[in-house]
Amino acid sequence: MREDAEGKPRESRTPLESRTPKHGRARRRWPAVAVVLFLLCLVLFVLGRFVHVPGLDDVFGVDTKDRSGPAVLKSIQDMHRYEGAAGNYQVVVDLEKDARLLPDSIRGTRTLFVASGSVAAYVDFGGIDQGSVAVDEKRTTATLRLPHARLAEPAVDPKRSYTVSKQRGLVDRLGDLFSDNPADERAVHILAADRIGAAAKESDLTLRAEKNTTSMLQGLLRGLGFEQVTVTYAP
Repeated sequence: MREDAEGKPRESRTPLESRTPKHGRARRRWPAVAVVLFLLCLVLFVLGRFVHVPGLDDVFGVDTKDRSGPAVLKSIQDMHRYEGAAGNYQVVVDLEKDARLLPDSIRGTRTLFVASGSVAAYVDFGGIDQGSVAVDEKRTTATLRLPHARLAEPAVDPKRSYTVSKQRGLVDRLGDLFSDNPADERAVHILAADRIGAAAKESDLTLRAEKNTTSMLQGLLRGLGFEQVTVTYAP
């Protein structure tokens, strides 16, 4: 301790303390604080990516912005068919992919997907010619020969389809971090469409389409003055 001019003791300072101001020491703490904050954000990101914690998904306040451009017309196709019936289906897809030599926790995926879709049955009028239609001289009787009804491609409705659960191994989760299309579900969509199409083939959808097409043509031609209308179907 040293005494001042009045003889009172005063606090002595080391040369380093006398040279370094307080705001200089505060500046040195900022890099350490920044590193701690960065590590904290990284831990939250990893937890939200690999561990499902309620409410953690909205920590970073993700906003959705639609910057899509307008739809561009690529082609136009004239339709010469009448859809006489349509079936609505729902299927539960349980798709699992396992690695042969690795446990599921390391490599593998299992997706439980509920798909809703529809299949239309139609009669193609594009191949009808003059030989397919016979009319008597009095124009009171008409006979039509049409091809059998066909099934259109099954369509999965994304608004009524959803993923119940998806389990992924550690390698698959790490791969999604560097993937342009993480959690790709094209495989389950394709499998769901195949299952819906198979169910439509086993149903009487085409028979109902032919029946409804016959009723439509009979009502149309009778409105034009024909008294008897016969519709037959052949390959």
